[in-house]
Amino acid sequence: MPPLAPGLFQSAYSARNHALWVTASAGRPPVITDSRLLRVDPKTLLIEAAYPLPVTDTATGAVRAVFGVAVDDEQDTVWTTNTLDDSVSVYRQQTGEHLATLPGVEHSREIVVDAERGTAWASAFGSGTLVAFDARTFEEKQRVTVEGAGPTGLDVNERTGKLYAADFKGSRIIEVTPGSATARLLPAGDGPLSVAVSADGHTAFTADQTGGTLTVVDLRTGEITKSVPTGEGAKSAAVDRRTGQVLVVNRLAGTVTAVDPHEGTVVRTVPTGALPNHVEIADGTAYVVDKSGAGPAGEDLITLIDLDD
Repeated sequence: MPPLAPGLFQSAYSARNHALWVTASAGRPPVITDSRLLRVDPKTLLIEAAYPLPVTDTATGAVRAVFGVAVDDEQDTVWTTNTLDDSVSVYRQQTGEHLATLPGVEHSREIVVDAERGTAWASAFGSGTLVAFDARTFEEKQRVTVEGAGPTGLDVNERTGKLYAADFKGSRIIEVTPGSATARLLPAGDGPLSVAVSADGHTAFTADQTGGTLTVVDLRTGEITKSVPTGEGAKSAAVDRRTGQVLVVNRLAGTVTAVDPHEGTVVRTVPTGALPNHVEIADGTAYVVDKSGAGPAGEDLITLIDLDD
């Protein structure tokens, strides 16, 4: 596990370019002076390119710090959330060229791309809003606000285009249909930070930070079917589309737990670096970024987990 950079937050895999895009923002908000968008070799975990972010305040040296990240292989772009200045940005994958910064996403936290419908969705935690942008023109195309909500993690049903957001404040899932001005609200576990949808689109899974659980929700009936303890500080969830298992990052426990959602049982638990933050699954491998500071200069690491092992 070669050290990458301090302040790792999330990663997203590009099949088109065989690259792992990683966001890194080090320092103490509201002033971040060290933030980079990293292109990483998914096999060696060596940095192929590091793109610095523009300075937004010359007096403090603050930069447009990146946190959430998503890849659009159809448009060959990578999207980021810039949480501290309430915006999202778009970059060209091939060169790292900055293409656009889109304001009006209050406390932007995460972003997901629906490549089939040419849409990028962002969660605005600060206003309880979900915002959709045209992935080609970057124009805003939909905005749905749920009063009192705090949307965080996102996933899209690839068949229907429906968006699912974990509502940390409301301990529920927000479902938004493309083109609709209203949302359907579903139950979740205690303090969900992340949501993932099954390959058939019938089930949603939330990683519940407060509860330390994975919650399984039947999207057809709107009912919770299982709650599986995974570890303290459950923060990020992802579905292994080949097996149907769900991986959950347990931030405070320093582990990743694989769950069989049909049986409601833990398959295995794998230790990671301290304070794991996010999991991305691609080609039978799970990439887990942490905030361990375990590198020689305080850099954070990525743990690779072979899902066939």
